[in-house]
Amino acid sequence: MRPPASFTLPRCLLLNACGALALLATLPAHALGRLADVQLIDRDTGEVLPVYRHQGDHWVAGRSGARYAVALRNTSAGRTLNVVSVDGVNVISGETAALHQTGYVLGAWQSYQVTGWRKSDSQIAAFHFTASPTSYAERTGRPAHMGVIGVALFREKVAPPPVLLPAPYPHSRSRDHERLGAAAGEASAESAAPMVQQRAEANGTAAAESLSNSPMASRRMVPAAPAPRLGTGHGARESDRVGHTTFERRSSRPDEIIRIRYDSFDNLVAMGVIPQSPVPPRPNPFPEPAVSRYAPDPS
Repeated sequence: MRPPASFTLPRCLLLNACGALALLATLPAHALGRLADVQLIDRDTGEVLPVYRHQGDHWVAGRSGARYAVALRNTSAGRTLNVVSVDGVNVISGETAALHQTGYVLGAWQSYQVTGWRKSDSQIAAFHFTASPTSYAERTGRPAHMGVIGVALFREKVAPPPVLLPAPYPHSRSRDHERLGAAAGEASAESAAPMVQQRAEANGTAAAESLSNSPMASRRMVPAAPAPRLGTGHGARESDRVGHTTFERRSSRPDEIIRIRYDSFDNLVAMGVIPQSPVPPRPNPFPEPAVSRYAPDPS
């Protein structure tokens, strides 16, 4: 039998479906990004920190004293440049973060954990959550952007295929062929010159707007919290070896910016980022001790 044209769900099923959608909207996620999967990992426990969405921002709850990593995974088929900032500071150079600065280049599908402030090609100073007065940003006089982690992703510029010219006849090259070959050589030289310059700019001299002037910085500030805010400290030295490569950005503007804010669990609860519902009392199947060997008669 075919249902009527005006068939609707029963009210109870509709309410259940709406409730399920609302619950899914509040459940924490773990990875963010389109060109990359970005996660925060508590290195002391191995836990991937849940990401909570609140009023357009993504938040994680850090544990004071815990070492952490910013885990990156390139989800594209080409190389990407990942410019990473913590508390408004570039994690490699230690400069106040800007989009044109140095970053980590990942190959297709490659993963890497950024575990600290880069000190050399072979060492880092470990990230750890700490009270804001002892954070690296505040100790270096830059506390304005405490509690935010940013990853700006750039695709690589693909070089155009070479122009193939017909081979000249061995003994009968005409003046027209000579002029054509000379013109092609001049054009090739002209096209190669800006590519070299762009490569040099991509290595650190390109001009681009800084993170402080980007849409990331225009968001509202963190509301008042009941305890000192968390920042990221400059921890113990650890081995972490990297190499060097050249990378030409497809554009001076990032293809994607991933922004994660963080604070302590208690502060996120106080700000309403992590909803807290009262825990119902746990029922006890044997609430009273036995008073006799057998069931008494009712009074």
